[in-house]
Amino acid sequence: MARYVVGDIQGCYSGLRRLLDKCQFSPERDSLYAVGDLIGRGAEAKETLDYLLSLGDSFQTVLGNHDLHFLAVHLELAKNKPSNGFEPLLESRHRDEYVHWLRHCPLALAPVSNTLMTHAGLYPHWSIEHALDQATFVSQQLRSQGWQAVLSHMYGDEPRVWSDDLPTKQRNRFIINALTRMRYVTADGALELKTKTSTAQAPKELYPWFKHPEFSLKPGQRVIFGHWAALECKTQNEHVIGLDSGYIWGGSMTALDLDTGQCTRVPHLKG
Repeated sequence: MARYVVGDIQGCYSGLRRLLDKCQFSPERDSLYAVGDLIGRGAEAKETLDYLLSLGDSFQTVLGNHDLHFLAVHLELAKNKPSNGFEPLLESRHRDEYVHWLRHCPLALAPVSNTLMTHAGLYPHWSIEHALDQATFVSQQLRSQGWQAVLSHMYGDEPRVWSDDLPTKQRNRFIINALTRMRYVTADGALELKTKTSTAQAPKELYPWFKHPEFSLKPGQRVIFGHWAALECKTQNEHVIGLDSGYIWGGSMTALDLDTGQCTRVPHLKG
């Protein structure tokens, strides 16, 4: 039995299937995980979700910012744009099934011992255990009857700094931003959500979250994330594993073998 984690799929079903074929993935034998952004920008959103849903218990994912945006568009809390690639889902007779399934997916997972998987990473002032607790706080609300309220207050960059005393609306927003949108953090721990460049091009006063002075992991722990294509999966830290290799932008799609640590990639087929 093998256990794979795939990077950002973003509605690129054909690329996903080529990657899984290269890994010789079998849902009857193996387990598949994803770092979120299952959909968003790609033209095969429906095929992607239909396939992943068909895997049943062989597949688990965390939510990414594009997945949450689709839920907000479904509720008409956000305007849809053709570039989102959501139309096949919104027009499908299975629309409610996709929505129900996505909102029951978590914001963070521990697929194996000592491993955290989120879309964007680990906020430097949090431990893995604390991140899982905060993710659960939001996920429980998304699974409840009042789930729409979480999404109605989701958009915005404030608050930028974590506090245990944040009111629920602000707490939810910070948790979602930290787990699905974060790339850079300031010296005092404030999320800087505008900058999306590589670390070489970023302002010197900003820290990639995994290089912040307060970021630390216990011995044997690791963090697996996606979201940051410009990083090109280069963290210079064997315990911080980025899997967004920019397939949607013409790069590659990456799968990590959780047990061996080996990565398998397939390139985007131009044209």
